[in-house]
Amino acid sequence: MHRFFTSTLLCLGLAGNVLAQATIPPSVSLQTPAVTQALEAIRPHGIEAHMTFLADDLLRGRQPGTEGFALASRYMESQFKALGLTPAGEEGTYLQAVPLRKAEVVEAGCAMQVIPKKGEPVVFTYDEEYLVSPDLAATASEVTAPVVFVGFGVTAPELRHDDYAKLDVSGKIVAMLSGAPASFPSDQRAYYSSTKLENAVAHGAVGVINLSSRDSPRSWDSMVRRTKQGAFRWLDAEGQPNRTHPELKAVVSVSSAGAAALFADLPKSKSLDKVLSAEVPPRFALPVTCTIRTQSRHTLIPSNNVVGLLPGSDPDLKDEYVVYVAHFDHFGVGVAVDGDSIYNGAHDNASGSAILLEVARGFAALPTPPRRSILFLAVTAEEWGLLGSDYFASNPTVPQENLVATIAMDMPFLFLPLLDIVPYGADHSSIATAVGQAADFLQLGISPDPMPEQVLFIRSDHFSFIRQGIPALFVKAGSQTDDPAIDGKQVNLDWRGQVYHTPKDDMTQAFDFEAGAKHARLDFLTGYLMAQETPRPTWNAGDFFGGKFGQRRPE
Repeated sequence: MHRFFTSTLLCLGLAGNVLAQATIPPSVSLQTPAVTQALEAIRPHGIEAHMTFLADDLLRGRQPGTEGFALASRYMESQFKALGLTPAGEEGTYLQAVPLRKAEVVEAGCAMQVIPKKGEPVVFTYDEEYLVSPDLAATASEVTAPVVFVGFGVTAPELRHDDYAKLDVSGKIVAMLSGAPASFPSDQRAYYSSTKLENAVAHGAVGVINLSSRDSPRSWDSMVRRTKQGAFRWLDAEGQPNRTHPELKAVVSVSSAGAAALFADLPKSKSLDKVLSAEVPPRFALPVTCTIRTQSRHTLIPSNNVVGLLPGSDPDLKDEYVVYVAHFDHFGVGVAVDGDSIYNGAHDNASGSAILLEVARGFAALPTPPRRSILFLAVTAEEWGLLGSDYFASNPTVPQENLVATIAMDMPFLFLPLLDIVPYGADHSSIATAVGQAADFLQLGISPDPMPEQVLFIRSDHFSFIRQGIPALFVKAGSQTDDPAIDGKQVNLDWRGQVYHTPKDDMTQAFDFEAGAKHARLDFLTGYLMAQETPRPTWNAGDFFGGKFGQRRPE
């Protein structure tokens, strides 16, 4: 056993039975000619070539429903064919249809007015004081109701936190801060940041006003650009959009100026500054009523996932599947930045799609396929709410109960040599053992989440599978560098603040393609180990996500 293996698992913070396993030599060896052959098949120039095509202006940003997306889909399909993968979509093809509804705000039909108990009504200006989230369920709605500030809007019984305690918000609009309390463990913080609309509905709210917390990773300008792109949901067999909240008649975000108007004339103990600086914000009724009008335009958008299969070699395990997933969509053409309106999505996520293809190349190079089958899934509409992966995880083209684990590849951060990783999800299941062994083999360190405020755990396609009770992993680069003058975390934060989700994310950036190949080798080794081991990956005893979703899995 490599000398790093036990320390790697310790870095993950594992306890009890899982930590005890770290002292047991792994049953699957990575030091074999077959594994060496597979790793050598993974090419840095292959990462570069795939990214160069997918991020080219020709594809116009790969938004679902566009010709550029269709070109990207055809590219992924042709690569699967070239690698000899078996079609695993629908009707003997590589494609799984994903019907989408697109909703766009009709700005001229929207309005927001704040009516204080004392003084004159304040009419907000679109783009300046407020933004309306497109309504996926209705083309027009209006609500007038009192406003209650509910802190983060989170109810987390196991963490003894309830922002709705002793508040009556039935029939009211709730105003809430973005994110979740900083005191929460990183992954729970991410999870509760993603479930706040459902929680508002459960407490009887009829509208939501989102306020940016002080550590919010998104600027107002980025929110404006993002909102103008619209929103998508996948449609079920009856043509109904998934994960919508028709009970909420308006969901808006307000700028700092808009927030100041909501909190005007309050005592210092309830001032906006007090609310934004408090670790646990006070919760109270605001002395205002709001009228919000929303108008949206709906369009049916046909889209698809691309699915390829490497059949397993073990007669008893070949009907079980380890899934690799990466999204190949992006935002298309949108608001221009410095004269450029094509959102190429080179790092997000031509890089992850390229890694998916090189991992597939590694598996295809094995003299004998692994015992379990490997499913390669290129998905649509991740940028719009993990929709392609959620559709597949909810409606898989193979038996859902036989999906044993998932590894997602999404903008792994290819701007520095890869020295350490952050394996989101590993500390929730026995996947930790596989990723620990793989990282050890490649002499990579394992680090904790350096940016919990970014809530990355719920922001990529692995989370769609976790919601179905399937253990999953999402690996990002850590912050270690080989140059003491370079702060890896700051490089990452600067990229997110200046380039992320803008047209600047193109192939002119200084990518480290060897780091991309190293990511692909790590992902290959992790999935290879899970495909070779006889036991399925399992949730850790008492795990939060295993307890919430794991009961959906077969015994």
